[in-house]
Amino acid sequence: MRQLPILCSSLFFVSISWLVGSGSSYGIQLETHEEKAANLKQQATGGLFQKWTFDQDQIDHLPTGFEQDVSNEPPATWAVQASTTAPSLPNVVAGSSRCGEQCFQVLLAKELEYEYPDLTVRFHTPDGVGAGGVVLGAHDAKNFYAAVIDSVQRTAHLLRISNGRRVSLAEASVHLKPVEWHSLRVQRNTIISKDFIEVYVDGALVLSVEDQTLGLGRVGFVLAGKSSMFFDSFHAVPLFSHRPLSSPPAY
Repeated sequence: MRQLPILCSSLFFVSISWLVGSGSSYGIQLETHEEKAANLKQQATGGLFQKWTFDQDQIDHLPTGFEQDVSNEPPATWAVQASTTAPSLPNVVAGSSRCGEQCFQVLLAKELEYEYPDLTVRFHTPDGVGAGGVVLGAHDAKNFYAAVIDSVQRTAHLLRISNGRRVSLAEASVHLKPVEWHSLRVQRNTIISKDFIEVYVDGALVLSVEDQTLGLGRVGFVLAGKSSMFFDSFHAVPLFSHRPLSSPPAY
């Protein structure tokens, strides 16, 4: 009997108008088979298994290992703050943006690039108003995927920003649990020649989209429009697709 390759899924488990863009595709070309294979090999390093709790970081400074990338004015404010309700006490990353409806502000992890990441984070909107989430496949502040949760509209959006142009890939209503801190998980995987991104909110799958426009890139946080949001317990795990967990047994 022929042994089929095993797709390795994540070993880690947890748990408006400004969002609508053109239906056209901009910017970065699709990866070739050779480029995809090289990127998968590049991300196969133990250092890519990351967990950030920000509890040892200096208050009122950017979190260690992150940098702000600005494409809109005024720039957002990102800083480590203390929080008595943080899932991982005592610190969180607080982001505040006061730019217009059509802008996105990002805070990116340095020197870490993922082809197929599994990302999880806890988030909280301190004043009950805000839209934000996580980014992946980020080349810079004008090229990335964004999974954005709007706490007012109770919607989840998956966006692609290419050369600064916003493309809405999918959106859906979400049921936010009656808790102060919510969970967001974003996973990008591949099956044969198809790449897909899935978004989970408070443990429920809300979006699943096929898209191959952006490949290897950095991960981090995003704020949309005028928003304030806290982030804590950020995890990034690479998914090793098309790689056997172990050598197939002989038959």
